[in-house]
Amino acid sequence: MNSVKVGIIGCGKISDIYMENCAKFGVLELSACADLDVERAKAQAAKYNIPRACSTEELLSDPDIAIIINLTIPAAHAEICLKALEAGKHVYVEKPLAVTRQEGQRILQAAAQRGLLVGSAPETFLGAGIQTALKLIEDGAIGRPVSATAFMMSRGHEHWHPDPEFYYAHGGGPMFDMGPYYLTALIQLLGPISRIAGITGMALQERTISSEKKHGKKIPVEIPTHVAGTLEFDSGAIASLIMSFDIFGGSSLPPLEIHGTDGTMLVPDPNTFGGPVKYRKLGENEWTEVPLLAGYNENTRGIGVADMAYALQSGRPHRANGEMAYHVLEAMWGFHDSSDSGQYYLMQSTCSRPAPLPLELQPYTLD
Repeated sequence: MNSVKVGIIGCGKISDIYMENCAKFGVLELSACADLDVERAKAQAAKYNIPRACSTEELLSDPDIAIIINLTIPAAHAEICLKALEAGKHVYVEKPLAVTRQEGQRILQAAAQRGLLVGSAPETFLGAGIQTALKLIEDGAIGRPVSATAFMMSRGHEHWHPDPEFYYAHGGGPMFDMGPYYLTALIQLLGPISRIAGITGMALQERTISSEKKHGKKIPVEIPTHVAGTLEFDSGAIASLIMSFDIFGGSSLPPLEIHGTDGTMLVPDPNTFGGPVKYRKLGENEWTEVPLLAGYNENTRGIGVADMAYALQSGRPHRANGEMAYHVLEAMWGFHDSSDSGQYYLMQSTCSRPAPLPLELQPYTLD
């Protein structure tokens, strides 16, 4: 594969791992980075040997850059994605795809009109953990999947994140922050979602930052911080899910389980790339830990961009794609809509399950 030139817009905390990993994939050539804070962009460019730090406008006008990696805050995702598409660039955006369903639809429509690709995090489902779980399901290790549980139980981010305000603003909250990992993993393992029942709540109207940078600052809470509900998949499987920033004493609930007609599988935290993966067959008393498939066991954020770069050249579908990201976005709002209306939310979109990664790949390759 030839290398594809990419540029990053948004040089905040998450940019480090993308910049580090872009250098590992031969198919990616990180040519420039941009940020509202130009000095921050310059610092990241120097740290990761990126040839150029510039303004967003300069980056978008560079004719050699084919893919924009959008790492801005969620409220800016749609604006930057649309600007990139208007500039003729393919775009890969951090999760969520956008804040609203209307914004997400505009992104997909703009890309389709221009024949461009949209990709979106999370890409952790391409890690060895979820890929191993997928292979077990496809091999029938637990029979036909009939149910699942998914739990993200947290006290929130104000005690560690230097700038946690956006987690409690519109487009934030536990569902929009962490829900994409869990919902994307469930779609990879079980397929698309058909309907949702949800209930939302808010334990505190205000949060106090205890991390060092803004210690003592008060944050108004604008979005539910506890979301619970049930999903039904097209396959007929049913999942129970809780995403919460209101678990102040911690929890022992497992992040993700899949239950089948012949057994149960413990799936790794969907926010990680590794394992372990365990299963227990009907009638057994002990869990069997499964060796992970050869693949991506470490933090490999950026793999979705690399997969898209391969897809650009081969013509095959890319895995962390915009259609699945929009399906996840719609589902996240579906929990809130169901809670507000007291009725099921019926999904309007669908998507395909991404193809598994090939079993034998050379390191930092996708085909």
